[in-house]
Parts: sequence; structure tokens; C-alpha cells
Amino acid sequence: MKNMFVLLAVFVFCFTLSTGGTPPDAQAENIITIGTGAVTGVFYQAGGAISRIVNKKREEYGIRCSVESTDGSVYNINAVISGELDFGFAQSDRHYQAVHGLAEWKPTGRLKKLRSMFSLYSEACTLCAAADSGINNIRDLRGKKVNLGNPGSGHRQNSIDALAQAGIDYKKDLTAESVKASDASRLLQQGKLDAFFYTVGHPTGAILNATSGKRKVKIIPMPVIASKLTRTYPYYVRTRVPVEYYRSVQNRSDVDTFGVRATFVTSDKVSNLVAYAITKEIFENFNYFKSLHVAFEGLTQKDMLENLAAPIHPGAMRYYKEAGLK
Repeated sequence: MKNMFVLLAVFVFCFTLSTGGTPPDAQAENIITIGTGAVTGVFYQAGGAISRIVNKKREEYGIRCSVESTDGSVYNINAVISGELDFGFAQSDRHYQAVHGLAEWKPTGRLKKLRSMFSLYSEACTLCAAADSGINNIRDLRGKKVNLGNPGSGHRQNSIDALAQAGIDYKKDLTAESVKASDASRLLQQGKLDAFFYTVGHPTGAILNATSGKRKVKIIPMPVIASKLTRTYPYYVRTRVPVEYYRSVQNRSDVDTFGVRATFVTSDKVSNLVAYAITKEIFENFNYFKSLHVAFEGLTQKDMLENLAAPIHPGAMRYYKEAGLK
């Protein structure tokens, strides 16, 4: 009997070394929290999609994923580093800035413990304006009430960058609001805002709500701003807002703008086993994953390894090497 216990102990020890964690059936259930964004946004939908797929193997891995609605990219990155969240979604620009100690992270410096998992869909910086506001281009925002995004969101800085390229000082030249996108849609319809910015994957509930009310709404093209920003910053890309998703919007063709990629991040504190399991389940159920939201439709596995500023987590990298992706 004693020899059997010794053999069992050796087996458990060897399994732990080989997997980078404790074997699933020898551990208590590991509850993993994913930070997303507003419940009307695609971050939240993407978190739910990942959770559904991983939770199907709950008994095999001993992992249960849950989703938390948060203030967005900046919050998620900081919460992942502090250990408040295990994983989180972040715009690729905020991901880049955190890794290089820029923007909000200048005082703290580079976030060396941040790790990448994969990237997802493109997010377009979308400027919605009331048709009766007299706003036809970004320069017309002078003197208007404009929502830039709530503190802790990724799109707030996108708004400020766009305005700066247009020669607009958001502190002096307009009345800047700082509410969540879901609230901005309502305030625009109520006449309490003239316009709002929102960087998001499409279609999304906030833009649908904004464009479906009694007050007519249009999406403002920003092609010149897109050209300037993509020349200035490595994380911005040219993109378009497809208006087919918003039947009541005043635009008749897709809208040129700029954008970023959504990335899925974690920290070096998360075990290799957990990172491996999540990556494997998403990639091996790729077609099902893409079917869970229209924003994922054009995604390829190759796309998911791009725009990753932080080092790839060793657990995720293990899967990529096994699958021949790295």
C-alpha cells in the first residue's frame, strides 16, 4: 500500500511538471473571471462566447469562466495586473501603451507582467451625431456637447486623438462629457448630447439604440483623420463602419474611419494550464466561435496572432506550437 501511495505521488508530480499546473481532477474548480466592457458592447459578447466554449469542458479542465462587465480597456489591463481579473479585453492601442509605459502608464512605467493571449475583431472609432445638430464633419464638433467616453475605456483616448488631429482642444473647444456609450445613446436621443464617439466592433447595441430612436442620427466619416493617425501611430488602422447593420441611420454607404484591434490579455500570474486550456478550446472550436457574433465572421486564426504587443503567455504559446501556428 505504501508503494502505491509513492507511485501516485510521483505520477501527480510528473503530471504537474508536464502541464504547468495541477491536473484538473486533482484540484478544486478554478473560477476564472474575464473583464469585458459595457453590456451593449462586443467585448461583453466576446467574453460570453469564450466562457460558453470553455465551460463545456468544465469537468475536464476544472475551470469555470465567468464574465464581468467593466469600464473597458484601461480598467481591464490594470485589473489583470493587480490580480483582480484573470483575463480581460483591451484595444490594441491601450495594450501597446501599457507595454511601453505610455499614456496612463507613464507614471508606473512598462507593465512587464502583461501577457497576450490572442487578438480578435477590428474595432472602428464611430462618431455618431444627431442629424439636427449641424454636424457634418469632425470640425463641426466645436461648441457642441460631445461624449468622449468614460474614464477607464479605450475609446476615450481615440476620441481625444481624433480631435487633436482636427485641431480641436477637447478641454476648451467643446463641452466634453464622460459617460458610458450605453448612456450616450440615450442622452443623444434625449437631446442632451449632440454627438458621441465609440470605438467598437459592429454591429453593437449602443449604436443600434442611438440610430433607432425618433431623433435621426448619422455616422460622421473621418477619412482625413484616419490617414493622419495611421501615419502617426503604429496601432491605428484604416477601417469602415458597415451601415447595413443600422437600418435607421441616415448614411447610405459604409463610413470611412480609423480603428484598432480587440486583444485578449492576461498576466504572468495565470497558470500555464489555464492559458493553454482556454487557447486550445477557442482555436479547436474556431468555426463555432466565429458563429457566435457577426463581428467574428471574417476572423482567421492567423489574424488572432497579430497586434499583440505583450509577450504571448507560455500556456497559449504551447498550443500555438502544437498546432503549427508558431
